[in-house]
Amino acid sequence: MAAVIIDGKKVAGEIREEVRRGASDLSGATGIRPGLAVVLVGDDPPSKIYVRMKQKACDEAGFHSREHILPGNVDEAALLRLIGELNGDPAVHGILVQLPLPKPLKPEPVLEAIDPRKDVDGIHPYNAGKLFQGEPFHRACTPAGVVELLDRYGIPIEGKEAVIVGRSNLVGKPLALMLLARNATVTVCHTRTGHLGEVTRRAEILVAAAGNPEMIRADMVREGAVVIDVGTNRPAGGKLVGDVAFQEVSDKASYISPVPGGVGPMTIAMLLSNTLKSARRSAGASR
Repeated sequence: MAAVIIDGKKVAGEIREEVRRGASDLSGATGIRPGLAVVLVGDDPPSKIYVRMKQKACDEAGFHSREHILPGNVDEAALLRLIGELNGDPAVHGILVQLPLPKPLKPEPVLEAIDPRKDVDGIHPYNAGKLFQGEPFHRACTPAGVVELLDRYGIPIEGKEAVIVGRSNLVGKPLALMLLARNATVTVCHTRTGHLGEVTRRAEILVAAAGNPEMIRADMVREGAVVIDVGTNRPAGGKLVGDVAFQEVSDKASYISPVPGGVGPMTIAMLLSNTLKSARRSAGASR
């Protein structure tokens, strides 16, 4: 029996509509309109595309959005001044610095300068540390999107054995903490994991987030496992593929997320959700 395809585009659309209604309700009740500031440094083409997508998503959600486009040769001091201004602006509830930054700029001091309450990407060291304790201001968007997909498809997490292939600060590590908080038993694998297939075959929930095209094959997957593919890879001259060999694994899994159209659309949806939460917090609203 073929796996159920997890439709991230559909779920993301539902979340974005919920956010739109929530923003409208907040504005009507308090006069506060959620505001997101996006900072783009340089002219990296993929980054420009991502920023346009976020701008469009903000417009559709009824947010107030600002773009700050800086030249690639901007110095760190000027960039940090801008972050400081946005931190102090009450109309801005979320700040997003588009990565990667052009060299020689380093992302760490820039990201650390963002007020954690406005870190709607959920990657500030404060939020990462508070995630360890279970109470960040914001959760990192992509792993939060993975958990949301599981919930919206009614896939139990508690008591399940979850294996994550990939230990990045953006996905693997925060996702492990989020699943632990939901009472899963979590194993994190990486490039030096020996006998990887033996580990992944234990997984009732298998998340591939290593950035290695189609590395997860059918013989590495437990019969009936839930398989979430976070990878986005475009081999030279080829189409976009994930970290999972989709066709062969879909014959073995119970649920599987495709690439594209799976986890990808959830990232912006969760970014909007975090920004709305930040605006509600500033208004003293609980919902």
